[in-house]
Amino acid sequence: MSTRFGKLAWLWVSVLVIAIDQATKHWFEANFSLYQKVEVIPDYFAWTLAYNTGAAFSFLADHDGWQRWFFAAIAIAVSVVLVIWMKRLKASETWLAVALALVLGGALGNLYDRMVLGHVVDFILVHWQNRWYFPAFNIADSAITVGAVMLALDMFKSDKTGESA
Repeated sequence: MSTRFGKLAWLWVSVLVIAIDQATKHWFEANFSLYQKVEVIPDYFAWTLAYNTGAAFSFLADHDGWQRWFFAAIAIAVSVVLVIWMKRLKASETWLAVALALVLGGALGNLYDRMVLGHVVDFILVHWQNRWYFPAFNIADSAITVGAVMLALDMFKSDKTGESA
């Protein structure tokens, strides 16, 4: 592919994340009642259906609705920056392109929920017995997390400055 388009060919990863994210959210909404919990691995992992009107870990979820548009604006701005960044990547920066595509797909998957439904659909529940619960999350959140970890790892690559580590 021409360097004129950078690594935009990797946008297929974003599209795949969005498709899987939306399909799984639709399935859980069609088959679960709100807050229904089905243990998959007792004491550790369950499926559920939860709605989040805030950001990560339900940040600002208890406010009166302005946060929906605030987080949507942030997601749109970040998405534009990610696409521009991908377009400017060099041919050798495939790892970075995949990381950015994962973050972009996750951001757009949750943006769709926020704009169309007014909340983000979550369904993955990690917990320890009935004592500790990690906030419910979804495929989009997982893609954002994996992409962010990949971005962090990319910062430690020795060829970033042309010097060896």
